[in-house]
Parts: sequence; C-alpha cells; structure tokens
Amino acid sequence: MIVGEIGHSCVPIVTFRRGKPDASARGRTMRRAGFTLIEMLVGVVFIVLVAMIAIPYVRGKQARAKITALAFDLRDLAQAEKAYQLDHGSYTASLSSLTSQMSPGVVVTITNATASGWSAIATHPQLAPLTCAIFVGSVPAQAPAISERKIVCQ
Repeated sequence: MIVGEIGHSCVPIVTFRRGKPDASARGRTMRRAGFTLIEMLVGVVFIVLVAMIAIPYVRGKQARAKITALAFDLRDLAQAEKAYQLDHGSYTASLSSLTSQMSPGVVVTITNATASGWSAIATHPQLAPLTCAIFVGSVPAQAPAISERKIVCQ
C-alpha cells in the first residue's frame, strides 16, 4: 500500500497492486510485421471483383469510340469530297486526291464516284462485321445507308 499527500490537506491516496505486472502489456508494445493470409486473400478477391466489373465496361467504351471514329472519318470524307467537287467539277474515287486523314485502324473505301455523286464505307478490323456507310448525290445507296448524306452504322 502506498500513501501520499496532495497539496496542504492530508488526504491519503491509497493504491493497491496485486500480483505481477500484466503480461499482455508487453505484447501490446510489439508491432506485427506484414499481413496475414486472410488479409491477403481478401485483398486479392477485392481486386478480382473490381476487374470483373471494370473490364467489360472499358471494352464497351473502346468499341463505342471506334464506332464514333468511323462516323467522323466518313463525315470528314464528305467534307473533302465536297471541296474536291467544288474545285474539279466532279467527285473522286481516290482517297489520295483528298485532304482527309483517317483515324488509326479505320479503313475507308470509296465504292462509287461519278460527276453527280459518290458513296463510301468505313470499317475497323476490331469491329467486324460492323460497317458504316454514306452516299451523296445520284449514285446507288451503299448499304447500310438508306438516306442521302446520312451516316449509318450496322
């Protein structure tokens, strides 16, 4: 038993100690290094679940971006064909005669070109069998296009 004084008054402070110091106090000061097997497994399962959700989403976005590239390339081709027609009086079947640049991976083919109109298709090897098409003027419609000057992908 320990007795002491606080300030001027004589108030005894009594503290009792029983037995030896707590053995668990020593264990709390030690730090464990690394992760347990269960913690590692939970982490790996979490990463796999996130990947299972994210990968299809990203692939869908990539496919939509490529379809958009097909449509934009045909739109640029239409502008280049119009500029060529204003300069030369007819449309051209040669892509090298035009000032239009195609997106990487996009294959554009002018299928018909006359003095009064033209048609073209655009494809991408990773989107097969999807095709985008456009026609302008008095040429037969290029499937899947059904309306003049309207880009259709199917």
